Amino acid sequence: MNKEQENLNVEQDETADAVAQESPTKTVTIHLHKNYSWGDELKVDTECIGDSPVEVGNPIIEDDGDGWCTVKIAVPKDIKQQKKKFRLVISDGDNAQNKVAKTVSSTKDLWLAKNGKAKKNAEAVIKYEKNHFFWNEHDGFEKASLFVLGVSHIKNKRYFEGIMFLLVEIAFFVFMGFYGVKSIINLCTLGTVVQGRYQDAEGYWHTVEGDNSMTMLLSGVITLAVIALAVLFYLFAFKSNLRLSEAVRNNEKYSFKAFVKSFANKRLYIIMLIIPLAGVLIFTIIPLIYMILIAFTNYDANHQPPGQLFDWVGFQNFFYLFGQNANFASTFWRLLLWTLVWAFFSTFTCFFGGMGLAMLIKNNRVKGKVIFRTIFVLTIAIPSFISLLSIGTMLQRDGVVNMLLMKYGFTSEPLPFLTDTTWARATVIIVNLWIGVPISMLITTGILLNIPSDLFESAKIDGAGPFMVFRKIILPYIMFVCTPYLINAFISNINNFNVIYFLTGGGPASLDNFKGAGGTDLLVTWLYKLTVDNRDYSYASAIGIIIFLISAGLSLIVLRRSSSFKNEGSF
Repeated sequence: MNKEQENLNVEQDETADAVAQESPTKTVTIHLHKNYSWGDELKVDTECIGDSPVEVGNPIIEDDGDGWCTVKIAVPKDIKQQKKKFRLVISDGDNAQNKVAKTVSSTKDLWLAKNGKAKKNAEAVIKYEKNHFFWNEHDGFEKASLFVLGVSHIKNKRYFEGIMFLLVEIAFFVFMGFYGVKSIINLCTLGTVVQGRYQDAEGYWHTVEGDNSMTMLLSGVITLAVIALAVLFYLFAFKSNLRLSEAVRNNEKYSFKAFVKSFANKRLYIIMLIIPLAGVLIFTIIPLIYMILIAFTNYDANHQPPGQLFDWVGFQNFFYLFGQNANFASTFWRLLLWTLVWAFFSTFTCFFGGMGLAMLIKNNRVKGKVIFRTIFVLTIAIPSFISLLSIGTMLQRDGVVNMLLMKYGFTSEPLPFLTDTTWARATVIIVNLWIGVPISMLITTGILLNIPSDLFESAKIDGAGPFMVFRKIILPYIMFVCTPYLINAFISNINNFNVIYFLTGGGPASLDNFKGAGGTDLLVTWLYKLTVDNRDYSYASAIGIIIFLISAGLSLIVLRRSSSFKNEGSF
C-alpha cells in the first residue's frame, strides 16, 4: 500500500469517528440460535442498502452457553427516523449455503433462527420468535407478572407502577366477578323472565318483575368495552415488563423522581387524553355499538321490554330490506334511489349556483360587492327550519303563492307544489337552493380571491376568452380545493333531515310505500318515522347501518380517486 492510500484510509477513519461522535449510537443485540448446525465459527458481515450508508461498529460475537449466541453491533440511535437501513449477514464461515440475512432498520433487538427444513433455499428462513422465547429468557417474577401484573415491578422496587398494575387487575376481576360475567350471559340471552301478574290463593294480585332486554344489551356492551380496555392495559403492562427486564439486565438505576420526570416529558399526553377518550367511549362508541346491535334483534312494537322481551334474529332485518319482505324491500329500494337523486341534485345545484353567484359578484363591473354578499349571508343567519316552515306554508294549495298565481291569471287552479310526488320532489330541490347557495358562495368567494392573478394575465395574453379561463383555470382550481367539501355536502344531503321534514313532512302520502313512507321521504326521515311512529327500532337500526356503509363507501372511493388526495399539497 502506497503512502497516498494510507493517508486516504486515515482520513476515512477520522471521518467515520467524527460521524460516530456526532450521531449517538445504540448497541443492537441479535440473538442467534445455534442448534441448527452453524458450526464452530460464525462470520458476520454488514451490507449497506440505499444511497445513504449507515455507520455501524464492528460486530462482537458472544456465546451465551444455552443454545444461543449474541451478536452485538453499534448502530445510530436515529436510524429509524432517518429511514436508513443495512443488511446483516451471518454465515458459517465461508459456507454461502449456510447463512441467515436480515435487514436492520431500527434499534430493536432481533431474534433469528435458521430453519433446518428449508434445505432447498440458499438463504435460511428468518423467524421472529421474540415472544416465544420469553419464558426461557426471564426469571420467575417476570414470568409471574404475566398472570399477576406488577409483581416484577414491586420486586425491583418500582412500587408505583407495580401497585398500579396490580390494583387495576384486581379491579377488573372484581368487576367481572360481581357484574361482568352476569352481563355477558344476559347479553347472550337478552332476558328470560317476562314481566307479569299472578293472583294468589287469597285473591291478591302480585307483579313479577321481569327482565329488561334493553338494559341487558347495554350492560353487555359496557362489559365488552371494559374487557377491550383491560386487554389494552394488559398489553401495556406486558411491554412495561419487557422494558423493566431490559433495564435490570443493563443495570440501569431507577428512581421515582426520574420516572416522574421521564413520564412528564414523554408520556404526559397519555394522561391528558384519558378524559377526552373516556368521553368518546361513553358518549359515542358505546351508544354506536348499542344501536348497531339492535339491528340484529326483533326490537319492535310487539317486543317492548319488560312486558315483551326481544331476542337475537341475526340478519333477518337485512333480509327483509333486501327482498324477503316484498313490501318492505320495494319501499326501501324506492327511497334509496330517491335519496341518492336528491343528494346529487341538491349538492351540485347549490355548489354551481354558489359558484356562479360568487363569480358574478366578483366581476369588476359589479358595484357594491359588500352589500350583495351581506344580503346573501343574512339568509344563513336565519334558522333554516323557520325559513322552511314559512315557505311550506306559502306553497300550500291555499297558500299565498297559489293565490297570486291564480289572481294574475298564470293558472286556473292551485298547483300541487306539495301534494304531488313529482312536484314535491322538484320543489324541495329548488327550495334547498335558498339554504345551500349562500354557503357555497362564501366558500368559492374565498377560493376565487386566492387564485393568483398571474394566471388570468397569462391567459389574457394568450387570447383566452372568459369560457376558456373558466374551464382551464377557475373550475380546476375550485374543484381541487372543494372536493372534500363536495363529499361532505353530498353525505350531509343523504342525511338532510330538516329540508324534507319541515317542508313536506315526507309527504305526500303514498299507498305504494310501506310503514308510512311518503313520496319525498329520504331514508333518514323514514328511519325517524319507523322509530317515532311505528316503534320499529330494529328496522330503523338496520337502515342506519346501510346509510353509514353507503356514506362511508362513497366518501372513501371518491376522495381516493380525486386529485385533492392524489396530489395533496400541489396544484
